[in-house]
Amino acid sequence: MRRLALCSLLLLTVPVFAQTATPTAEQMVEQLRTPPRTRSLRNLTVEAVAPAAAADAAPGTNPAAGATVAGAVPEAPVARPSLSLSIQFDFDSARIRPESLVALGNLAAALDSAALLPSRFVIEGHTDAKGSADYNRKLSDQRAAAVKDVLIAKGVAGARLVSVGKGSSEPANASAPLAAENRRVKIVNLD
Repeated sequence: MRRLALCSLLLLTVPVFAQTATPTAEQMVEQLRTPPRTRSLRNLTVEAVAPAAAADAAPGTNPAAGATVAGAVPEAPVARPSLSLSIQFDFDSARIRPESLVALGNLAAALDSAALLPSRFVIEGHTDAKGSADYNRKLSDQRAAAVKDVLIAKGVAGARLVSVGKGSSEPANASAPLAAENRRVKIVNLD
């Protein structure tokens, strides 16, 4: 019975370790890869426009083609591929801790992969809500710039990277503004 309980406990803890492990460069590439661009034609109907009405056509219609799009629903903006990393910094500082260098090495390798080489990226720094909004924005800006500097030092072209501090304005866990998961660096594919 004791052995069964120990095995059950071990099985319950394995996913926790897997979630906290540093993602590989290949996993990062998959997360940041731009999805194929397709256009949805759902909810699209074409109706003929009477020739007399063509002169009074509303903006956005194409009277020359003799048709207008009726009932079309604008496409929702597509979320850009992104990846959030828990990069460790010294307290109240933009100095990256050594334990985060493996994750940043994997990120540099991912960004320089053939699949992502044509893309540009934003490096967003995020904080929790402890401290003033202005202080958090400045600190997150410095931390995003520090990550950018490490990536450039590892060979990623600086022209492909932009860093920005978001402070605590976009928490990962809005119901717990002081939670650790709000302190992160997010990489967003711009292309």
